[in-house]
Amino acid sequence: MFSVYEVIKKKRDGNALSKEEIDFMVMGFVKGEIPDYQMAAFLMAVFFKGMTAEEAVNLTQCMVDSGEKVDLSAIKGFKVDKHSTGGVGDTTSLVLNPLVAASGGIVAKMTGRGLGHTGGTVDKLESIPGFQVELPKEKFVENVNKIHIALISQTADLAPADKKIYALRDATATVDSIPLIAGSIMSKKLAAGADGIVLDVKTGSGAFMEKYEDALALAKTMVDIGELAGRKMVSLITSMEEPLGFAIGNAIEVKEAIQTLKGNGPKDLEELCVNLGANMLFISGVASSMEDAFKKMRNAITDGSGLKKLKEMVEAQGGNPEAIDNTDLLPKAKEEIPVESPSDGFVRRIDALEVGLAAKALGAGREKKEDKIDLGVGIYLKKKIGDEVKKGEPLAIFHTSDEKKFAEAKRRFLASYEIGTERVDPPKFFYAKVDKNGVTEM
Repeated sequence: MFSVYEVIKKKRDGNALSKEEIDFMVMGFVKGEIPDYQMAAFLMAVFFKGMTAEEAVNLTQCMVDSGEKVDLSAIKGFKVDKHSTGGVGDTTSLVLNPLVAASGGIVAKMTGRGLGHTGGTVDKLESIPGFQVELPKEKFVENVNKIHIALISQTADLAPADKKIYALRDATATVDSIPLIAGSIMSKKLAAGADGIVLDVKTGSGAFMEKYEDALALAKTMVDIGELAGRKMVSLITSMEEPLGFAIGNAIEVKEAIQTLKGNGPKDLEELCVNLGANMLFISGVASSMEDAFKKMRNAITDGSGLKKLKEMVEAQGGNPEAIDNTDLLPKAKEEIPVESPSDGFVRRIDALEVGLAAKALGAGREKKEDKIDLGVGIYLKKKIGDEVKKGEPLAIFHTSDEKKFAEAKRRFLASYEIGTERVDPPKFFYAKVDKNGVTEM
């Protein structure tokens, strides 16, 4: 039997903990045998002293083992998943997953509702009339075996230890710890049953990891955890210095996803999806080389098979596939109001997070899980970093249904834009690829 005091002291002094010691701390806390104040001291010791790759794997696996695990063995073939550390206008899943499935990949994805500036993938899918985000397991498996794709709401109690530990981290200023962040993300991903995982780790003003060095450290740790747990792993580090694409909201992001699948979407969103998808196909063994994988992804856009796959998924999950051809069937805000530039010049900087919070102020996001989202509202950007703008020209179109919310959202939005007299280049988008072989700059 271990002593809580001795385990805390051992980590405080910078020594590596055994799997048994980590299990003892995590499960003791989950069962209520270890009080908050001792677990908080343990988390602070980890915050300052870090963890080895082996410790991080053991912590993650312990959190996986604390709850249900999704058994995907009835689905034939290599199941691949993607996770983003989040950002503003991150429409990726709605474009990427149909393209991967259309190219021969197998996507059995459980995803969540959003907390923050917009809804999560589940909320965006619920913008499509009739779409069922909750399916019986048998139907979920049947759909994936038949059409290679299903996106459903996360219903299983995955990694409950993480939920309890995260609440304490949030209250004790220990959220910003690489091994704790990596363990939190990867415990849910490993419990969800995929054979391979491609990560999109964001860096920049709208990202959880603002500094590239921190994003790189997180990407390396998560790849190590996944590989040591027997999964095939790749992580891309990408920019969130400005919102991804043009649409920030729910229904308007669905429209943007449809346009991107037609080859008419924002180039940053398209390139991100093609790059992530190529890596998903390659680790799945569907593509013989990265060159082949890129070709398959681009073909799925040009030949329309990605869009067709989205329709198949919508129909298989009870939604109206006509909404994909006629986006007027998606929820709409009462008004579309331009927000004009206060001056001439060039867009020099956009605080991506503040743009996201402006969309939330319109009603596109939620504070608490039970809050109701207005699926029709959002912000459609007309100008991004490097663009020239004239005074009175729209910086964005606000899709809004509430006059009171509009005023606060507009104030936040205008404060997020910096307009100057000199043109700047758009920010670098792709930074690096991290896999078991190391780091490759992009």
